[in-house]
Amino acid sequence: MLSRIAESLFWIGRYVERADGTARILDVHLERLNQLPLDEQRTVSLNLLAVMGAAPAESDDTPVGLREVLHRLAFDRSQPSSIAGSLGAARENARRARETVSSPVWETLNTTWNGINGHRQDVVGAYRFCTWVMERTATIRGMADSTLSRDDSWLFLSLGRYLERADMTARMLGTGDDEAYRLSWANMLRCAGAYESFLRSRRAAFGEAYAAEFLLLDRLFPRSIVSSLSGVEDSLVALDPVSSRTGHMDAARRIIGQARTFLEFHHTDDLLPELPEHLERVQAACAAASDAISSKYFSRVAEQAWTGELI
Repeated sequence: MLSRIAESLFWIGRYVERADGTARILDVHLERLNQLPLDEQRTVSLNLLAVMGAAPAESDDTPVGLREVLHRLAFDRSQPSSIAGSLGAARENARRARETVSSPVWETLNTTWNGINGHRQDVVGAYRFCTWVMERTATIRGMADSTLSRDDSWLFLSLGRYLERADMTARMLGTGDDEAYRLSWANMLRCAGAYESFLRSRRAAFGEAYAAEFLLLDRLFPRSIVSSLSGVEDSLVALDPVSSRTGHMDAARRIIGQARTFLEFHHTDDLLPELPEHLERVQAACAAASDAISSKYFSRVAEQAWTGELI
């Protein structure tokens, strides 16, 4: 496979997952932001934008509030960290890899991109927009699952998807302050689509510590960090099987494996107090693994921020 095609498929997986994750995070936080006093709304908005990698520059004097959050995270097409920007970048990468991407995947991406203009860019419209984005990205993933052969093209697409999913779950958990963890752990679970699965697995064990443990460590829930990191490892192993008896030489696999095992074998009693450190470690591992994957498989070795680049 040509490296440019592999790179496009990798970023299709990442951008589609990024649009879905950002829509989930924004959907949960819209109601909270809309009910806060103006001063608190500005503080929470700045924190949310910082966690999502969309904070305004220090020289930017534009007042930050709900409207600015909607623009930067939902509708700003010039920002790859926004929903519209991610969907546009995924479509552009699919166009570049048109000979490899199946027609249903391309048509679904193209239809999704063209449908962005039909949404109101206000609070009410943003609720509907987030729900629509979650439905459309699920359709894109479903089309890819049912129409792509399980060859290298599929593996690169899955690799990007799982890597971005681990990063987005870490960012989702990072958007809450102490008050959010204490009062709205159920919203955190709903944000990841994990509420019903959590209730079935935990039954009567409620609380923020259990929710954090589920979203970080549950091996069977597909959006947990450990499950996503395992998906990255599986894709890397399938792309480059290693029969060596003395460790793993692949840099990306080593980085992801270390991050996963650190979480899996960490004592859960102090998981919540150390949650910021865990989330920072996961995000750093995802960024380092992305650089290692780019260095090994893709033609251009360039440092890429979390917001990525339109290739």
